[in-house]
Amino acid sequence: MLSNKTIVLGITGSIAAYKAAEIASQLTQAGANVNVIMTKEAIQFISPITLRAITGRPLVTEMFDLASEFSIEHVSLAEAADIVVIAPATANIIAKLAAGIADDMLCCTVLATKAPVAIAPAMETNMYNNPITQDNLSKLKARNFVIIGPATGWLASGKEGLGRLADIDDIIGNIRKVLGRGGDLAGKHIVVTAGGTQEPIDPVRYISNRSSGKMGYALAEAARDRGAKVTLVTAPISLPEPVGVDVIKVGTAQEMRQAVVKVTSQADALIMAAAVADYRPIKAAKDKIKKREAGLTLELECPPDILGSVKGNFIKVGFAAESSNLVKNAKQKLQQKGLDFIVANDITASDSGFGVDTNKVTIIDQEGKIDSLPLLAKREVAERVLDRVVELLPKPKSR
Repeated sequence: MLSNKTIVLGITGSIAAYKAAEIASQLTQAGANVNVIMTKEAIQFISPITLRAITGRPLVTEMFDLASEFSIEHVSLAEAADIVVIAPATANIIAKLAAGIADDMLCCTVLATKAPVAIAPAMETNMYNNPITQDNLSKLKARNFVIIGPATGWLASGKEGLGRLADIDDIIGNIRKVLGRGGDLAGKHIVVTAGGTQEPIDPVRYISNRSSGKMGYALAEAARDRGAKVTLVTAPISLPEPVGVDVIKVGTAQEMRQAVVKVTSQADALIMAAAVADYRPIKAAKDKIKKREAGLTLELECPPDILGSVKGNFIKVGFAAESSNLVKNAKQKLQQKGLDFIVANDITASDSGFGVDTNKVTIIDQEGKIDSLPLLAKREVAERVLDRVVELLPKPKSR
């Protein structure tokens, strides 16, 4: 989504300006063309040389810098931009943009661009909470500016409070979401499940599995970046919540089923990447079970099936983690669950499946077509899965 995109990164005079270097670095590494505009105040906090070295591109620091390729026709940056991002954004720049003031290169570019504009405020708590600043932010929101943050945390004053620059992952995630608005999943609702459910034995123990949730989270982020409205139903895992995704947290298979039934009523696709427990204790103990020398016998039952029982006019995609007879077992699950296609992976490989960032999967559809993919990053696997979903979605009627 970021590859070959032109991003104008505006940096203003906040102590958080040093974080802009990491934002520029991540965007550049993702393949974006990052054009930096620095206000004269920003130069007091971070050197232009740093940003030029990171982006490998010329940057603008003055309104009338004749050495700049953008100096004469300031609208050239505005026209080239796919998105303008101001991070950090001070109370001063927010006020000027709200009033339509164009006394520096950054303000001129924002006023001249038709691209979406995102700003990430960073300032002291009282400045942020001041009614004037809040009124200015409201004006920008009404004009479709995307406001990212701020976060609560340690501030330059030595105090903690609201006004800290949003986390870099939040800023990058919002950029991806905005750029994905015109993607091939725009206007579609994709439901993704992730993680391993936990079936309680007693208040401190449960039956679960080795699922890390990475595959499901990669699917949720990829669908978001292609313009979809995404609902992620997730079992307990340690991953941070994806930016711009509706997250529903569940624990057990029963809770996951209830959530999936509710959110798929208006869904276009359900991608079931969660590792749902195959068994659960018939009855969970109310108190912690004490250790017994004779051992412990648990009576188990199967929790309610999710994929096979959830009905609706949407695409259903399942995952099958197998340790033997990969294709045979996946085909059987495909038919039993009534899926449009299934993604099967061999969990015996150390570099595929649970707990790693890569997957080697085989995609099997209703017609029996088998597509064995090479070892890929889970994000790339997610893109391949979504490519199949897009192919199955109803095509828009031509006018």
